[in-house]
Amino acid sequence: MSGGPPKGLPSTGPHSLLDMPHPLAGSSSEEAVGGDSTPSPDLLMARSFGDKDLILPNGGTPAGTSSPASSSSLLNRLQLDDDIDGETRDLFVTVDDPKKHVCTMETYITYRITTKSTRVEFDLPEYSVRRRYQDFDWLRNKLEESQPTHLIPPLPEKFVVKGVVDRFSEEFVETRRKALDKFLKRITDHPVLSFNEHFNVFLTAKDLNAYKRQGMALLSRVGESVKHVTGGYKLRSRPLEFAAIGDYLDTFALKLGTIDRIAQRIIKEEIEYLVELREYGPVYSTWSALEGELAEPLEGVSACIGNCSTALEELTDDMTEDFLPVLREYILYSDSMKSVLKKRDQVQAEYEAKLEAVALRKEDRPKVPADVEKCQDRMECFNADLKADMERWQSNKRQDFRQLLMGMADKNIQYYEKCLMAWESIIPLLQEKPEAKLAPIWGNEETTWCLFTTTVIGGQPGSQPRISKRCPSSCVHCSIVHNSQDVEIT
Repeated sequence: MSGGPPKGLPSTGPHSLLDMPHPLAGSSSEEAVGGDSTPSPDLLMARSFGDKDLILPNGGTPAGTSSPASSSSLLNRLQLDDDIDGETRDLFVTVDDPKKHVCTMETYITYRITTKSTRVEFDLPEYSVRRRYQDFDWLRNKLEESQPTHLIPPLPEKFVVKGVVDRFSEEFVETRRKALDKFLKRITDHPVLSFNEHFNVFLTAKDLNAYKRQGMALLSRVGESVKHVTGGYKLRSRPLEFAAIGDYLDTFALKLGTIDRIAQRIIKEEIEYLVELREYGPVYSTWSALEGELAEPLEGVSACIGNCSTALEELTDDMTEDFLPVLREYILYSDSMKSVLKKRDQVQAEYEAKLEAVALRKEDRPKVPADVEKCQDRMECFNADLKADMERWQSNKRQDFRQLLMGMADKNIQYYEKCLMAWESIIPLLQEKPEAKLAPIWGNEETTWCLFTTTVIGGQPGSQPRISKRCPSSCVHCSIVHNSQDVEIT
């Protein structure tokens, strides 16, 4: 990402977006670039949007860590080649240090937003402000209004079920902090959204409420133009590539929703199992007080179950804090993408309506009005921006889910290894046996002793003994005497 203004996105139509102002951002008096031929609503043929992986930046300092103490330590990271164009990154944003505020009317949490940048849009190299959840919500609404052609990252859900989740608990606050940190990093990594003026104000303004009261809440011309849709006109059909995107998003959201529900049930069952284990282990410990020779093995089993309980608790916490939030984020992400698709369809419907009205005019060679050409350009901008954001989203998704699944596999391996080690640690304790009276075993030419024998049935000198239990292979003496053959002992 460079320090200059964002690059223009390629157009799917006959005109290059680099040669004309964005039709949604220009004034109403600006003339759109057009031709004499009748514009066509047809788009490019469908193509795969997931055919290759792109290495995209995952943004700033990692979630769960504080920002570096000095700007020099962070600016050294500008040498990292994280951007898809090979450009160095010049904006870092971190969310940390949540604090609880108790007022007369309400109680809420604020988070520290630390920004470090070399961009000319920022007057200072470093900013530190505090924001609450409703400020993040304000930012997202502003981005949707001013950048309707782009995919805006989702926020974590605001409302929680009272009595089920304590929104002021350390676990909930930390989970939300991570989600808010990821939200800002998604915007920071975007080549267009990161230059938005509302994003700049959010990161730098000491008093955001004063900024909100300055009349900045009015919809921009971009948002207004998208909200204005021809009444009652129905889109004939989506172009093939956007229809494919819509079908994919429907299936993707359905699969993720199913995984999310099942994962929540599994976690609930693991928590219930954990409660049972915590009651189960101490029973062996109390039982050991009644036993003499069994006391030590029983204590070992109790400790083993306790270790397994601890390992299961860690696995459940990891699933709750790391696995489920990613699923929820991408479910909300799919909803956001569907919303952008719907806006694109509305622009196409408006364009088709205007084009049809021109065709109905009783003129031999009707000239295409400027508003129709502007509508076409607006649709082309939507197409280009939406496809670019879809590719970026697909790349982020592949990277995020690879890391998520690798982490899940690693956590499960650690859990089962801890349980295995716990049970293996008590096997020697369980194998210890009280010292027993040695009994003779008769061999062909020699007599030896076997600790596993109490009586010999039918054993005579010079003959093979017949014993009622199988001699374990670990009994070296029996293996020697009986030529490494299994014999029965009592």
